[in-house]
Amino acid sequence: MESYDKTSLGSKSGAVVDSRGNDGSLVSVLKTLLFFTILMITLPIGLYFASKAYLFEASLGYSSNDSYFYAAIVAVIAVHVVLALFVYVAWNEGSRQWREGKQD
Repeated sequence: MESYDKTSLGSKSGAVVDSRGNDGSLVSVLKTLLFFTILMITLPIGLYFASKAYLFEASLGYSSNDSYFYAAIVAVIAVHVVLALFVYVAWNEGSRQWREGKQD
């Protein structure tokens, strides 16, 4: 096995070349992923308990068993909305990077 020096693999200044593209775009993608991950965890759970307690039991007067069922439906709809938003944002971000790369 041969050992390679990092400077021999990098550019003339000695920095290692990143083959994935711009580091800024990678950070942007990770921030987007982290945002939607947190949103996917907190929004459905929050909507479940809030809609169960305040909407279905307090405002509409449903029984506890009925409010569980309807609050679960609200949480599932929230999951689908977050997933659709993530796909929309990811699609637009990818097409924007593709257009910028094509102009270069």
